[in-house]
Amino acid sequence: MVKKYIEGETKEQRKARKAKEKFAQVQESVEAPKISPQKNTNPLDNKFVCCLKYGDKYSADYVNKLYNMVQRNLTLDHEFVCFTEDATGIDNNIRIEPLELIPNVKGWWYKPMFFNPDIVLKGTLLFLDLDMIIFDNIDKLFDYKPGEFCIIKDFNRYLIKNYDKFNSSIFRLNTFDKKHKNVYENFIKDPNIPIRRFHGDQDWIRYSIHKDFNYWPEEWIQSYKWEMRGKPKFNSKPRGERDFAENGDPVIKEDTAIAVFHGDPNPHNCKDKWVIDNWQ
Repeated sequence: MVKKYIEGETKEQRKARKAKEKFAQVQESVEAPKISPQKNTNPLDNKFVCCLKYGDKYSADYVNKLYNMVQRNLTLDHEFVCFTEDATGIDNNIRIEPLELIPNVKGWWYKPMFFNPDIVLKGTLLFLDLDMIIFDNIDKLFDYKPGEFCIIKDFNRYLIKNYDKFNSSIFRLNTFDKKHKNVYENFIKDPNIPIRRFHGDQDWIRYSIHKDFNYWPEEWIQSYKWEMRGKPKFNSKPRGERDFAENGDPVIKEDTAIAVFHGDPNPHNCKDKWVIDNWQ
């Protein structure tokens, strides 16, 4: 195989170009997705459920399981879309949108792109992280305060009274509404600045959005390890591989539909029977 070099191209730019070329090759080798277009004739009525898969932290199995859980628990007409640079192993029923790679940007730092006023999706966009379990109907995530921006109040709310920061595991926006485009536009000017300054994307989003936002009702979306399992101790495995020291059952409130797995344990490492039964 002959390596291709372009004059003036930096190492990071070359990596990004090669990743895009690899993505294109994968797409050519994968059967075209069997996706039925949304029935809506008005783009304002379009509903999208979106996720982000970057690198190898989460496998295609996480995308496929998320898709399955959404199909079981969302009755509204919608399209499921995964933004990724590698579609290998992803269910053919899932629409793939290529991730435009940016030098030095990895993982969750691609979330500001969902605030891009020129994003390819036109309508209401519900973003979901991969590490969660959806176990009850989520129609309300589209019905709640329609047209407005909604996001989780960070799960430190469990530990700190009146905590007022974002958790970006689940957020919803109208792509026709440009009021929060600064999240993307100020980020893309020089991504290295916010990446160096902030711990993660949700801190940048909170820094960028001061008004015109809503928190989801807290009971709808709960932290699995803190709010549902009561902050149990971990076993002695390294970070990223840890599970709870003892298996247990979650406390599930009447209106809870989603359990979010922030930090450890990841769903595939958790041996709680409830997790095994519902993460599929």
